[in-house]
Amino acid sequence: MKLSDLKSSGHWPTLLTAFLYFDFSFMVWTLLGALAPQIAETLKLSPGQKGIMVAVPILGGAILRLALGLLVDRIGAKTTGIVAQLLVMGSLACGWIFGLKDFQATLIFGFTLGIAGASFAVALPQAGRWYPPNMQGVVLGLAGAGNVGVVLDSLIAPRLAAVYGWQAVFGFALIPAILTFAAYTIFSKDAPGAVVKKKLSDYVRLLKEKDAHWFCFYYTVSFGGFVGLASYYNLYFRSEFGLSAVKAGDFAAICTCVGALARPIGGAISDRIGGIRTMLVLYSCAGALLLIAAGIHSFWLNVGLFLGVSAALGMCNGSIFQLLPQRFGKDMGVMTGLVGCGGGIGGFYLASSLGLAKQTFGSCALGFIAFSVLCFIAVSGLAMVKTRWRTTWGAMADARI
Repeated sequence: MKLSDLKSSGHWPTLLTAFLYFDFSFMVWTLLGALAPQIAETLKLSPGQKGIMVAVPILGGAILRLALGLLVDRIGAKTTGIVAQLLVMGSLACGWIFGLKDFQATLIFGFTLGIAGASFAVALPQAGRWYPPNMQGVVLGLAGAGNVGVVLDSLIAPRLAAVYGWQAVFGFALIPAILTFAAYTIFSKDAPGAVVKKKLSDYVRLLKEKDAHWFCFYYTVSFGGFVGLASYYNLYFRSEFGLSAVKAGDFAAICTCVGALARPIGGAISDRIGGIRTMLVLYSCAGALLLIAAGIHSFWLNVGLFLGVSAALGMCNGSIFQLLPQRFGKDMGVMTGLVGCGGGIGGFYLASSLGLAKQTFGSCALGFIAFSVLCFIAVSGLAMVKTRWRTTWGAMADARI
């Protein structure tokens, strides 16, 4: 497949605006993580409270992805995206004007930012429906690479907060919000063809499928690991190595950028050699690197290890969405919501567990070890299902499995 095929096979303005929408949304979704050192200092938060604060937006996104997944199939992806963006802009405006007075206020505000995280259930099916099965890995990888927005968070938000105060950052975020909203409203389109409206019973029906559980679990580990680390990196580098909020944000941005940019690469590799084979290697690498990171306390070694972990998990996200349309092509709206929910839950678990481990044991090591175990469980799960997948629905797919 050539990149020029993207222009001739589908609707590239929708692919581009879906990327921009997801990029901005991911930036907003992880905004509390980028500002966590400054907010925590102002509100005098404990390590456990810091972990919960950065994890709550991820949990909100997990829950709300189910709702947006339903809306995509009922009122269309574009309308759903427009409504979601308006709600996010309203939340940012409230945070800017009224501020966050205490820990409870950060939790409420963080949960509303979950609406931005739920954009995953809108942007990916909207882009994917325009393209054929053999291009899903690259297309959904490109649309999903919008998670590079967290890089902008880590680079820009701490610097703005240092000059203007962290409350003002919520106001500054409205500038790209308005620009993204305008581009999305003008240029994005829903794919032609009728979309069957989904109901809550459709979620129940799909949850009876064993493969749905496997996909949810795999994304819980890969995306959950990626976004959980992305949200916690600032706190980790500041608390473990004494970096300033700005420098911690810089290194968080570097680690997260690798994972974000790796997502379409993972999708493209999976298109070539198959998603199962790719995921087996990536989960193994992520699990091994997390184990090593848990036992090492050297700044540059830890940075190198986290670069590898983020890259492996980011590519794995692309691999999962190369396989998902082949198995659940007619239910992508609902399955994107379900799988995305699993990813959000994984991110909430990782970020909050790192904070609790730090508070209880004085180190994040136990949190890293626990998540590495999940990576190896994912490897075992793939070994169990790969033959069945390749000989059943994989044998009829128009892409490599």
